[in-house]
Amino acid sequence: MGLDSGATAFVLIATAMVMLMTPGVGLFYGGMVRKKNFISTIALAMIAFAVVSIQWVVIGYSLAFGSDIGGFIGNLDYVGLRGVGMDGDGIPDLLFMVFQLVFAGLTLAILTSAMAERVKISSFIIFGLLWTTLVYDPLAHWAWGGGWAHQLGALDFAGGTVVHISSGFGALAAALIIGKRIGFGSHSMEPHNIPMTLIGGALLWFGWFGFNAGSALAADGLAANAFVVTNISAAAGALAWMFAAWVQGKPSSLGMISGAIAGLVAITPAAGFVDPMSSIVIGLVAGLICYKAMLWRIKKSLDETLDAWAIHGVGGLWGALATGIFATAAIGGVDGLLYGNPAQLGIQAVDAFAAVIYAFVVTYVLAYVVHKTIGLRVTDEEEYVGLDISQHGEKIGG
Repeated sequence: MGLDSGATAFVLIATAMVMLMTPGVGLFYGGMVRKKNFISTIALAMIAFAVVSIQWVVIGYSLAFGSDIGGFIGNLDYVGLRGVGMDGDGIPDLLFMVFQLVFAGLTLAILTSAMAERVKISSFIIFGLLWTTLVYDPLAHWAWGGGWAHQLGALDFAGGTVVHISSGFGALAAALIIGKRIGFGSHSMEPHNIPMTLIGGALLWFGWFGFNAGSALAADGLAANAFVVTNISAAAGALAWMFAAWVQGKPSSLGMISGAIAGLVAITPAAGFVDPMSSIVIGLVAGLICYKAMLWRIKKSLDETLDAWAIHGVGGLWGALATGIFATAAIGGVDGLLYGNPAQLGIQAVDAFAAVIYAFVVTYVLAYVVHKTIGLRVTDEEEYVGLDISQHGEKIGG
């Protein structure tokens, strides 16, 4: 099979849409921090994308998609994109590479949640390079590059374990190492610009169509199904979180958009395997459990600043398990628990919990090493002034 111009055009567009999710994360996070850290928070997401873009073409793509070594990691066949050219099966190999690149860059941007308002840029760059190489790349290989999870038959259509469990549980580990922001729990740390967060969330919702539908790698019925269930799950998640919060007080816009992201996260591994009605359930459950996870984090006084763990970690874990429950062969060729194949749920559980443990433990170790050697945090004075000025020498007007 040679190149398919329709598939190539489709995946090019999907790649651009996923890239837009990184500044979307920056705006989503940026609106939730204090004004003095707004620029820094958006910049962290873009720095993450730039760092990973170089890492991916030099070594990351080869580690993720090179020939399998022991089920754990790829070999170095594609270092420096050696042998990755303009030909391919359906789409150019170079296009597949860059489609995967934007996923990797986005994942590190999500993880900045754990360090917002207190991380040194220099330390973050070093941590990010290590994390992408030692956490993201192996997980991508496990699921998509022929690694042990793929061999086991685990289903992860667009990154439930690879993107969301890794960034979410990685964020929890990193937050434990870097420590709480000064004044956390005793001083007001209200979002400074909720409309900006809503705009960022809207960009994420839009980009997620490229994220999930694009993972079909062809403009076909599977892509259409992924597109439809992505939107349904997002809507269900938005409503579930909003109504759950409404019971406690007010139906906040921040809760609504957080629920939408939770629904998007949960449908990510399942998008190519479940039907529209199942996606309603997946989104509803995601909105509820991610909301409860956020409340638990607050109760435990954990300063994982922007809730990547509650939304991406818990939502990704639920989505991976839900894929094993709701998958139907009529969509993706594999049945789950509800269609007579309970073994698939077991496979999903093994894969998901392995990803949780690996991402948390390795991230904890990496963050600990960086923190003890060069320090992850800015000084107390720099944190008090704000990272916009202390790290960038810039500030927003007003």
